[in-house]
Amino acid sequence: MKSTLLFALMLGATAAIPALAQQPGPAYPVWSEVEKARYATVMADTSYIKEHYKKTEHQVAMRDGVKLYTIVYAPSDADKVRYPVMLNRTPYAIGPYKSVSMKKNLGPSSEMMHEGYVFVYQDVRGRYMSEGAFVDVRPEKEVHKGKTDIDEGTDTFDTIEWLLKNKQAPKNNGRVGQWGISYPGYYTATGLLARHPALKAASPQAPIADWFWDDFHHNGAFFLPHAFNFLASFGLPRPEPTPTGNPGFKHGTPDGYDFFMKMGPLKNADARYYKGQVAFWNEMMQHPNYDDYWQARDLRPHLKNLQKGTAVLTVGGFNDAEDLFGALNIYKSIEKQNPSMRNGLVMGPWVHGGWARGSGELVGNVAYGAAPSIYYQQNIEAPFFKANLKDGKPANLPEATVFESGTNQWRTFDAWPPRQTQEKTLYFQPGGKIGFEQPAAGSEFDQFLSDPAHPVPFTEATNVGMTREYMTDDQRFASRRPDVLTYQTDVLTAPLTLAGPIQALLQVATTGSDADWVVKIIDVYPDNTPDNPRLNPNVHLGGYQQMVRSEVMRGRFRNSFSKPEPFTPGQVTAVPFTVQDLMHTFQPGHRMMVQVQSTWFPLVDRNPQKYVDNIYNAEEADFQVATHQLYHSPAHASQLVVKVLP
Repeated sequence: MKSTLLFALMLGATAAIPALAQQPGPAYPVWSEVEKARYATVMADTSYIKEHYKKTEHQVAMRDGVKLYTIVYAPSDADKVRYPVMLNRTPYAIGPYKSVSMKKNLGPSSEMMHEGYVFVYQDVRGRYMSEGAFVDVRPEKEVHKGKTDIDEGTDTFDTIEWLLKNKQAPKNNGRVGQWGISYPGYYTATGLLARHPALKAASPQAPIADWFWDDFHHNGAFFLPHAFNFLASFGLPRPEPTPTGNPGFKHGTPDGYDFFMKMGPLKNADARYYKGQVAFWNEMMQHPNYDDYWQARDLRPHLKNLQKGTAVLTVGGFNDAEDLFGALNIYKSIEKQNPSMRNGLVMGPWVHGGWARGSGELVGNVAYGAAPSIYYQQNIEAPFFKANLKDGKPANLPEATVFESGTNQWRTFDAWPPRQTQEKTLYFQPGGKIGFEQPAAGSEFDQFLSDPAHPVPFTEATNVGMTREYMTDDQRFASRRPDVLTYQTDVLTAPLTLAGPIQALLQVATTGSDADWVVKIIDVYPDNTPDNPRLNPNVHLGGYQQMVRSEVMRGRFRNSFSKPEPFTPGQVTAVPFTVQDLMHTFQPGHRMMVQVQSTWFPLVDRNPQKYVDNIYNAEEADFQVATHQLYHSPAHASQLVVKVLP
């Protein structure tokens, strides 16, 4: 298992400590010395908070009269020393409520807690103890007409006004910072739309940018376990303010592959399990295409004309299975639409939120060197907020700080992707090869039989969740299947570093009228790679096929995400799409492998392979076996355009 005790402590889940400590036998991965030290620090922080912070609770009125529940942790000497404010707005509960109990950790990191800030936590509108109605990724408005015309930007503005001007608010130095991870990262990004002059620093971390690409969708393909499991609890209605959350969903089995196969077509989810209680699920089922519903929830077009005095630091993880798109595209949108703004990016080797939980040394079976999370907290995050909120000047940080896996080192650039990259084209070739040479005449295509009744699993693990570790999983189980096409380079004699997005262009044909296409970029280790003593001794790294990037494309959207169209059976068709960014070096002695498949279950819902207008309403009879072909001929050259860093 992961360093579960440390993970629990970083989240404040101290109730889990005794049970974990009593577990028999060795725990994997074995803790590093850095993690042991971090554990001691977190334990010490719980008493530090009680001794050095004062907790108060407030109902903060918005412009329309709705009150948002807000908890403030102010340093004990805040009446004498003027500290800046750090604001966190969240739909995930800010408790403990109405008690002398304190949070187990404050702010983004231990470093910042010890530096001293006024930490403010707020339940967003309609969640937990706040009044009002909750709306998932509430559409933002360009113009606000009257006091009742609200959005997350206006709620942030009104909250900052209260913190600066209300007599109940703690005294502060007039500078406000905002941060949050995942959904709270989205609220941090929407906080920029408050355009409040006191907001001097904002760090959207793994933020949602557009839910047609983040979390629940990738290029129109539906990420089933994440959406189903998340909304089964989070999506239930909350009729009135409450300090307690909804119960978790009970699957009745630890086997997610089996659970979702037995569920059948997606239309069965509401009938069998949700019973009409999860409104957002049904809204998604009614909007399979990128229509006005989703476009209204795209945050990116609104990130313009922002306050020039606000510094932004967007943070993401290359192994984030949920909001990698959001981090990359929030940064990109701000950069494009606000060229004079101080806008930075940090991309590490982390899973979702991994920079704030634990040391970040391991993801699954892959090691990333000594404590990249601690490096980020101490050398990037804390200095960013200190400079902008305490010192009153810009932080001396590079535009982009990016972790290069494969070599396990931090790199800095004046832009992302790096300006010095060179575009090169990798061509699929006959005989299971891929390389920079164009394919020669000969065998035109490879083919495989795709059966929705026996889809390719996305992991060997048995669980009902999405399992973040799939992002680095060994792909040997997939390369041995007949419905997965595998291509690889010769053994590399020099390092190959890819930095930035990959543009895929697959030339395909199918006997069906619809299909998904999955591309996986894989680092194949040499056969003599030694095992890692921190891992389970059953994990062998010789020949390990580490997935370093993957993406899926729902083929019906190849020409437009708003206007899907079927394939013509037997006709060679171009399917272009973007594979999200990476920064990875394939070392000498390794190979680069690319796998192509059409099912990825249950991570992605099953495509019936027969075109239906709304794929979420497909009947059992619509699912059919199809033969898919991937072309690699001179006339129809499937390819990946990559950015190579010299």
